[in-house]
Amino acid sequence: MSFCVSRVVAARSTPLTARSNLLGKTDFHPLNHKIRLLVASSLPLSGTKVKTKMHAKLTPEERNTTLTAILNQGWTLVENRDAIYKEFLFKDFNQAFGFMSRVALLSEKMDHHPEWFNVYNKVQVTLSSHDVSGLSGRDLKLANFMEDVAKSIKP
Repeated sequence: MSFCVSRVVAARSTPLTARSNLLGKTDFHPLNHKIRLLVASSLPLSGTKVKTKMHAKLTPEERNTTLTAILNQGWTLVENRDAIYKEFLFKDFNQAFGFMSRVALLSEKMDHHPEWFNVYNKVQVTLSSHDVSGLSGRDLKLANFMEDVAKSIKP
């Protein structure tokens, strides 16, 4: 999410005195000659989308169709948790990092970030939507994208 700062105030004070900043508050600082930045406003930049749409947990019908399709591609259900897991293996670290970079770009755009672990050519991924405490359509979309990216990387 992008934010703009409408007013930044530099305040300098001594231990015995204080200065008023533009917000009308008094800013005390224990050390002489230190500068504090006070953010007056954190409003979204115009034209930026604020992601507030809540995604629903998968329905039983979606679990029978789209979830089954992703499980057929090597994903597994995580024990004691409503999540899916897969380990991707690549030729080397460069390919693994390239995979993660491409996935990271979509993840940021979706505001849906995977839990993952990487060592050399291996990337272990767990997907679950924390806002619904389980699997959602966003997890399946990201899993399908990961499958496409992994297939596009030459072994």
